[in-house]
Amino acid sequence: MKIKRLISIVACWLALYTASGQIQWKQVEPGVWKGMVGKPEAYSLLGVSGAAPLKEGFKLLPEVGLPAMASGVVSRIEAGKAMLRLPLRKEEQLYGFGLNFQTVHQRGKILNLHVDHYGGKDTGRTHAPVPFYVSSAGYGVFINSARYLTVYAGSAARKDSPEKPVAKDRNTDKSWSSQQYSDAVEILIPAEGVEIYLFAGPTPLDVIRRYNLLCGGGTLPPRWGLGFTQRTQKLYDAVQVEKEAEEFEEKGYPLDFIGLEPGWQSKAYPCSFEWDKGRFPDAEAFVGRMRKKGVRINLWTNPYVSPASGIYKDMYPYSGSHTVWCGIVPDWGMEQARRIWTDKLEKEHITIGVSGYKIDEVDGYDRYIWPDVATFPSGLSAEQLRQTYGLWVQRITADIYKKHNQRTFGLVRASNGGGNSFPYVLYNDYYSHRDFITALVNSGFCGVLWTPEVRSSKSAEDWLRRFQSVVFSPMAMINAWASGTKPWTFPEVAEQVREYALLRMQMIPYWYSEFAKYHFEGTPPFRAMNLEPGFESGRATYKEEVKNKNLEDNPYLEAVGKEVKDQYMAGEYLLVAPMFERETQRTVVLPKGNWYDFYTGEYAGNGEVITVKPGLDRIPVYVKDGAIIPMMEPKLHAPKAGEKINLEIRHYGMAESSYRLYDDDGETFNYENGAYSWRSVTVSRTPEGKLKGNIGRAKKGYPDNIGKVTWRFMTN
Repeated sequence: MKIKRLISIVACWLALYTASGQIQWKQVEPGVWKGMVGKPEAYSLLGVSGAAPLKEGFKLLPEVGLPAMASGVVSRIEAGKAMLRLPLRKEEQLYGFGLNFQTVHQRGKILNLHVDHYGGKDTGRTHAPVPFYVSSAGYGVFINSARYLTVYAGSAARKDSPEKPVAKDRNTDKSWSSQQYSDAVEILIPAEGVEIYLFAGPTPLDVIRRYNLLCGGGTLPPRWGLGFTQRTQKLYDAVQVEKEAEEFEEKGYPLDFIGLEPGWQSKAYPCSFEWDKGRFPDAEAFVGRMRKKGVRINLWTNPYVSPASGIYKDMYPYSGSHTVWCGIVPDWGMEQARRIWTDKLEKEHITIGVSGYKIDEVDGYDRYIWPDVATFPSGLSAEQLRQTYGLWVQRITADIYKKHNQRTFGLVRASNGGGNSFPYVLYNDYYSHRDFITALVNSGFCGVLWTPEVRSSKSAEDWLRRFQSVVFSPMAMINAWASGTKPWTFPEVAEQVREYALLRMQMIPYWYSEFAKYHFEGTPPFRAMNLEPGFESGRATYKEEVKNKNLEDNPYLEAVGKEVKDQYMAGEYLLVAPMFERETQRTVVLPKGNWYDFYTGEYAGNGEVITVKPGLDRIPVYVKDGAIIPMMEPKLHAPKAGEKINLEIRHYGMAESSYRLYDDDGETFNYENGAYSWRSVTVSRTPEGKLKGNIGRAKKGYPDNIGKVTWRFMTN
């Protein structure tokens, strides 16, 4: 009966869209299929990113067939626009559609996927409006279009749908809802065709792995990128920067790279890309002195060219019709523009030792970015460049470092589909701690990295809570460009801040291994609880609740899905549950299986909701049974290439287990030629029933940066 019912539904679906009809699917990688609708545009997200699939990673994933829903995907072309309709079952939940800040569940949303500065609501206008979504049913969809897309994510019901909703009487039926049930995702693409990719699981996490691998695998930062970074005030000069680095050293706070904000440039807003001779009279010597201190330099910029810049005249013919802050806008669709900017950055920054960039304002607001009526000499539309400008600046700068065989790690304000392998972390000017954590949760669904950066606080409590969160994120950073804050700004919590900064350094072996899995296997290092095995089973994750039943305030009794958006997984084993200002306790949802306290090794629970009161000094962190966490000594700087480190390997719980510890030189791309090693770490029981640890040897001729190894069994 189920098969007959499915055939009937598919037949009805195909009858709905007859202009173009059913899509033909071609397998392009294991578990990945591509479909063509109409005449896809040559300019696309994957084309701009230059992503090449990381084929070796696909071999690690289960064999799968084309998702069953594929036969129900239909399209039509009308008035120069492509429309897609993709089936949904009642029990499905949707995740993704870019970097959202307030919601994890996306079913029922209407989104306009549009690169922009985040404005406080999840509307689709965000820093990374990645047109990729994941279903709880174990498949994913990616739309390879550099256009503004409109998505009806199960929010619109057709009158002839085979699963159309049933009319209810609002007067008497308490189950009536203004949000009617829909059995489809519908997407409007303002182009005469588009490429669409389908990903099979079998699990949602496997879907994400395949998407990341299709886009080149996740980035593998240098080890120093996973240390601690401080961004200085905007007009600091060389003397002030060096003094700040010395303060870190004297006070015992770790520091791996310092970010210089706009004042390093002779002109900013728009930018000259040239050193200010007053504040930095000898930039090369300054960068060299900082490197000797163990601190690298990262430079803030935006790409809008000042009339005072040495490249203004050459760039002018290859720029758009409109300006940003009176600076010309390079047309990255033209090789000449890319070459001019590349030469400038390479000769004046990278060859003197600058280690990375923070690339600002490539997202929006509409009031200062170029308008959609702007024209560009490449013939690309303003819309297409808006959707891909963040991808371009990442690709251009990353390519320079690749040419020099140096890894980099920086910040950028916009990205999009295909940018998964770029060594950049997203940030913005919004400053909600809670929403920052939700963005970190969502980042794992869309192939980007996000930092809940620390900038300023009105209280020591808020300062410490924010700092605790950022330590368990892709980039541990204080951004003091405006406030001038330092880790010790609030003396009453300075020691706790120092403790967590050093913990970040101790955990570099763990973070580095987890980022290696991101690169080679596609597993996001920071991800939602919904992707954790044992989390969804038996939970009311998808039940809807009406929070506000006051008909004056909520006249249509809008229901909202219950979400877990304030805790997340960090790497293979850690569950992080941040605390927020004025909170003394919180609930933590533990997946099935035994979980233990990260700090003490004590048992915490199994598949239950617990309430914790950690005190101000602790951010709640839990580990799975059998967790193996490799940690190093609490150094003030990340290990250099070839530097031996001593390890303390921690084991939690009672289960026998294993872990794969990654090692390479930590700085170059030599790993792409096989210069890396995975060390097998195992914990097993002796005949007497005691736990015993073992670490495998590195293969002869392969990286071996591990010195003395000690074991610590956290659970007695």
